[in-house]
Amino acid sequence: MKVKEVIVVEGRDDTAKIRQAVDADTIETNGSAVGDAVIKQIRHAQTKRGIIIFTDPDYPGNRIRHIIDQAIPGCKHAFLPRKAAIAKNPDNKSLGIEHASAAAIRQALQGVYSLSEEDHSEITREDLISAGLIGGPKASARRERLGELLQIGHTNGKQLLKRLTMFQITKDQFDKTMRQVIQEENNGS
Repeated sequence: MKVKEVIVVEGRDDTAKIRQAVDADTIETNGSAVGDAVIKQIRHAQTKRGIIIFTDPDYPGNRIRHIIDQAIPGCKHAFLPRKAAIAKNPDNKSLGIEHASAAAIRQALQGVYSLSEEDHSEITREDLISAGLIGGPKASARRERLGELLQIGHTNGKQLLKRLTMFQITKDQFDKTMRQVIQEENNGS
């Protein structure tokens, strides 16, 4: 699989893992202190080929994603589920793209989203509450599974509605995916 856009990752290990999965060029942020030189490089790549932000599914990764997205509007986003990013070695508790399988990376890159500045969402906070995504005993697990299935990443309750809106998830997509989440729960998956 050849990726036209340049993929923004956090470090060398991420670049190596991406290149095992797909034919792509990367820009490394080298941590969460994204400097002006890196922003300038990403901005240039965005004008030439486009950018896919593909950071680790953790707080620093989300922070990097936010910094770049604010500085360079129009970037695309790829999300890796947390469970696909966990180190396989039980002594290593780290989380990151460098631990993902090639198949998980390809799947994340096939589910790339472009953000929307406009609020087209038909989904309301009440929909999230009635789906048990906010405030219930299974809320966190449901949000995590919903994020995996929609490929929008894991969020907390406050971020979920914003993320659904940003990625233009329709009410129909949301309802179908929630039915799947609940069916999996009932089947013990």
